Amino acid sequence: MIIVLNFKNMILKYSVGLDISSQKVNGCISVIDTNQKVIVKSSTTFTNNLNGFKDFELWCKKHHQEKEIPLVICMEATGIYHENCALYLHEKKYNVSIILPNKAKKYLQALGLKSKNDTIDAKGLAQMGAEQNLKIWKPMGKYFYELRSLTRQYQNLQEQKTVFKNQLHAIENGMYVSKVIVNQLNKVINVFEKQKKELALKIEKHLKSKEEVDKKVQNICVIKGIATLSLATILAETNGFELFENYKQLVSYAGFDVIENESGKHTGKTKISKKGNSRIRRALHMPAFSVVKCKQEPFIDLYNRTFEKHGIKMKSYVAVQKKMLLIIYYLWKSGEPFKQKNSPENLNVPETKQDNCTKDNFSDVQNYENFSNKQTKNETKKSTQEIHCDSKNKQQPRQNSKLCKVPI
Repeated sequence: MIIVLNFKNMILKYSVGLDISSQKVNGCISVIDTNQKVIVKSSTTFTNNLNGFKDFELWCKKHHQEKEIPLVICMEATGIYHENCALYLHEKKYNVSIILPNKAKKYLQALGLKSKNDTIDAKGLAQMGAEQNLKIWKPMGKYFYELRSLTRQYQNLQEQKTVFKNQLHAIENGMYVSKVIVNQLNKVINVFEKQKKELALKIEKHLKSKEEVDKKVQNICVIKGIATLSLATILAETNGFELFENYKQLVSYAGFDVIENESGKHTGKTKISKKGNSRIRRALHMPAFSVVKCKQEPFIDLYNRTFEKHGIKMKSYVAVQKKMLLIIYYLWKSGEPFKQKNSPENLNVPETKQDNCTKDNFSDVQNYENFSNKQTKNETKKSTQEIHCDSKNKQQPRQNSKLCKVPI
């Protein structure tokens, strides 16, 4: 006797798409069945406040009839307007996924949608959540959230100060100088400078408020060229490296991942993507110059090796920035101080202080770094530098000059 089970039109997953603005939220709930067909069940609009969130929860429970079938909520990252809604739903034990705007935009374009409004965006996000297995969002802790607010405010003050200093420079070098405007600009610049000093002290005090964080910061700041403010910016923008499972995710998040541009006979430029958190790259810009100037190892070795290869200084400094970010990541995860003339693969990470995820990540990093070092040593042994040697007769034409191979 053969029993045939009919799974036709069985619902696999519920998906809710939310398009969030400052005042209101457009929602759409869809389902996907065994035929991979997405069907819209209902749409709604509610206010972007606590009362609206409660109304949305009631609407969501009304249409999520089969409780055993999973439900996911997808929303687009819209500045800060999505944060309260995402935190409320997370505390209510909903599976929330926050999607980057460029990723959501490309997906909607791939669907062939010609029009764009809040209702269509919510419908597209619901379909995206139904068809894809998106990563579940986890909120940032209060400690690093406050630290991020402080470091970003410091950057804003620095940018505003630069704007007014440029205005002052332009006025002082004009044909006629207005003393009233010059005095006003000087006062504004002094105010910005005073606020920057207050913020710097506040950031340092905030870092010392946690003993574990303060100890790790002191271990990393042993590196010549890395100041407390630069490190605080990196920690704030990465949430203390909490959500990164391996170093590749960190490199991609910072925009240091290398992208290629090749197709058939076409060979384009190979460069870093810069599709990531630009604040991290900005925080590492000046420290990269400092560690090279101070001849801090292993950064100076990396700079010299890459500069000899292509002869472009800025390209070598970018390589140093990436190396600094990775070493900060290793030191933060291991909790060990930076040791002179030590590379990340030589750091001894106690197994008792790591969870399984961290231990696996470090093994991947060590294998990658060991492979890179072995490859570099082999290339160095085999590489030769070709130089033109003039013949004994100086009047001999250059075409007949010989090439001498001198090992490096």
